[in-house]
Amino acid sequence: MGQSAEFGKFLKVMRARLSPEDAGAQESSGSRRVPGLRREEVARLSGVSTDYYTRLEQGRNIHPSKAVLDSVARALRLDAGEQAHMMDLLEHCASSAGNPGPVQKVRPALRQLLDAVGDVPAMVLGRRADVLAGNRMAYLLFADFAALPAPERNLTRWIILDPSAGELFRDWKTVAAEAVGALRMDVGRHPNDPQTNQLVGELAVNSEHFRQWWAGHRVATRSAGTVRLHHPVVGDLELNFETLSLPDDPDQLLRVYSAKVGSPSSDALTLLNFGDVGTHAEVPEPARRDDS
Repeated sequence: MGQSAEFGKFLKVMRARLSPEDAGAQESSGSRRVPGLRREEVARLSGVSTDYYTRLEQGRNIHPSKAVLDSVARALRLDAGEQAHMMDLLEHCASSAGNPGPVQKVRPALRQLLDAVGDVPAMVLGRRADVLAGNRMAYLLFADFAALPAPERNLTRWIILDPSAGELFRDWKTVAAEAVGALRMDVGRHPNDPQTNQLVGELAVNSEHFRQWWAGHRVATRSAGTVRLHHPVVGDLELNFETLSLPDDPDQLLRVYSAKVGSPSSDALTLLNFGDVGTHAEVPEPARRDDS
């Protein structure tokens, strides 16, 4: 399916979630056979004809101006992340199957940085939230990704499918839904990627939650926040996380978790760090998903 069709599906889902009252549209006459706004209501709010908006939503091969897209975004009450995703779906329009990208690699200096912040969990995430590298504390806190087969070294896959993740995250549904939203953003930037398609297919087959979230076209761009955990060894923790983009490493993110100084969570991290638990220090270079 081409990205233009995916763009149309996104608009339709965004339209369905809005009531006329929420969007500030005047109530149309007649009974409603579909949830949310009608196409003509979105068209009116956007300042375009109903026929033009209908062609947009049907994924026709048309080229709307930025002004039109901004108007549609306002009419649909899109937030910044959703609007960026909408633009990605147009900018990276592709109708043919994509080719696998290069194997993702982590610079040696970046691996050294992970070791240098060894008292707090830190990891490098690549495309699709593949775990490319991490320090000992990250693997003690979450999972020993280095010990997993290459196709399973993915944070989103682990969060959705591994029962231990459901026990670790005290707000699992929120964390999992945000992970799915981030994956949706990746799909918009890199359409028709075979490895991503394989991951999405696996998650859809094995998780009803994933199927529902994916159908909702939710996107997520939160780069910082708080996560609440219940670790099997050190108990409850509340950690802050920061996700930093790496300008010299396209599609790679550095995520670091920390606790407030002097807090019980800080004490728990110290206990985890000096506990008698061993794990691998870094993830080997990942193989392609279709490698054996």
